[in-house]
Amino acid sequence: MSHQEFDQMLIANADFLKPFAITLTKDQEVAKDLLQETMFRALANQEKYNSGTNIKAWLYTIMRNIFINNYRRRMKQQTIFDSTPNDFLLNHGQATTSNSAEMNLTLKEIYAAMHGLPAIFKNPFLLYFEGYKYHEIADMLSEPLGTIKSRIHFARRLLKSQISRY
Repeated sequence: MSHQEFDQMLIANADFLKPFAITLTKDQEVAKDLLQETMFRALANQEKYNSGTNIKAWLYTIMRNIFINNYRRRMKQQTIFDSTPNDFLLNHGQATTSNSAEMNLTLKEIYAAMHGLPAIFKNPFLLYFEGYKYHEIADMLSEPLGTIKSRIHFARRLLKSQISRY
């Protein structure tokens, strides 16, 4: 198939893509951009089109894939990267939900379990529970960072085993 024949097929089927673009985007201007991007990709990938196949379906697939990729890109851009030492991802689009398992535990029982830990695990864990970062705890207790992380990890495991009955 020549380039000219392919271009004519694209132009002839462009009108069928406009309503689909509007349905996907719900916005006239964004739909025009989507249509333009679809035509560009179709022209750029002309060699991938098998002559004799349904060009409308091929174009619809290209448009749908562009729309999905753009949507995913927008969702990733709404995630904010917090550059604190522990590197957390914060997502503003999510709401918090209550945890019924946590509600069943009384604060008194949690504190009793924490204070029942062996001293080697309790001291780093209580500092971590108060909001200190790993490296701050390591400096305060004059211990290596890996040791502090390990002790806090084991303290969590012990607490889970003690409080698992809920």
